[in-house]
Amino acid sequence: MQRKAKYYSKEEALQKLRHYCAYQERCQKEVRTKLLELGQRGDDLEEIIAMLIEENFIDEERFAQLYVGGKFRIKRWGRQKIINGLMQKNISDYCMNKAIKMINEEDYFNVLKELATSKLSKISESEDIYTKRKKVANYLVQRGFENEIIWSVIKELELSE
Repeated sequence: MQRKAKYYSKEEALQKLRHYCAYQERCQKEVRTKLLELGQRGDDLEEIIAMLIEENFIDEERFAQLYVGGKFRIKRWGRQKIINGLMQKNISDYCMNKAIKMINEEDYFNVLKELATSKLSKISESEDIYTKRKKVANYLVQRGFENEIIWSVIKELELSE
């Protein structure tokens, strides 16, 4: 049994979206989707988004910076995966690039090294060196790291063993 969606007036929808944006940082795409769920269309939808931007409830640059920080520090994603996530949220190239530059190179390299070391320790000793390299590299690519630095870290780890 499908529930009929309640229609919200422009003022009710604006109030709901203020709360929605205050609870957690949101991008325009998420807000637009939420407004559509609340039955807002056309000019009303655009006016609500404009008001939220004006009132500083929506800020794409701030959203991108928090997204990058969280995905890198907490989820330990590489730049490629973070950029793909931002692209799915329709974040501008300007905001994306500015936010990505916040990642400290040394921290980035250390996280990559940690992940590679951890993955290497979980691979069976009986596997040959080429299989180990491939498994570690595939794992790091899935996490969104760039090929060039993946291979430099793998080579570095092999020297220290």
